[in-house]
Amino acid sequence: CTYWTYQDQMEYTEELLRSVAVAATGSAVINYQGTTIDLSKPFTRLTPQQAIMKYAPRYTEANLQDEEFLRSELVRLKAPQPEWVGLGALVMALFEEVAESKLIQPTFIVDYPVEISPLARANDKNPELTDRFELFIYGRETANGFSELNDPDDQASRFKAQADAKSHGDDEAMFYDADFIRALEYGLPPTAGCGIGIDRFVMLLTDAASIREVLLFPALRPE
Repeated sequence: CTYWTYQDQMEYTEELLRSVAVAATGSAVINYQGTTIDLSKPFTRLTPQQAIMKYAPRYTEANLQDEEFLRSELVRLKAPQPEWVGLGALVMALFEEVAESKLIQPTFIVDYPVEISPLARANDKNPELTDRFELFIYGRETANGFSELNDPDDQASRFKAQADAKSHGDDEAMFYDADFIRALEYGLPPTAGCGIGIDRFVMLLTDAASIREVLLFPALRPE
């Protein structure tokens, strides 16, 4: 949406999912697999660090700024990270291990690190973070949105970092998209976007235990 920020997208996403739940089930409070999910209340907003310390209070702010500690802790949790990833990626890896599955009620996680958010606009107050959010419900990522990065020089630098990560073996890293950089050089107004996991949300509304139950043509793995 042009001239929207990620804050606008969060508000819209919250209102949209709440209204869809009411239209589909008659209520913004739904029962999923024996758990009550309340979409009627304002969705919680936490940073990854806040979520970690809330659901795993053994960790401190100092721990989450200590790269050596994070690496050793992730090894202990059997989730070792490559040597070339930075502090932001380490914090997010710990978040995935100790906090993500505990986000049962609707929760926006905000302030994602730049190194794992190559298309998101840098935060004005802290350029190491981005104007990005992900929405979690029942421990599952349900939406991902951000203010779009519209600075071609910054985007080129991000793509170079992504290409370097890919050369080190990061399968999820992006390639350098010269055509996209050229398009940005013509100009892109401030804008924000959001992708919603419709299938995952339909699972919640229909109390479906498996995503295959809500896919029209589920892909089957070879036996």
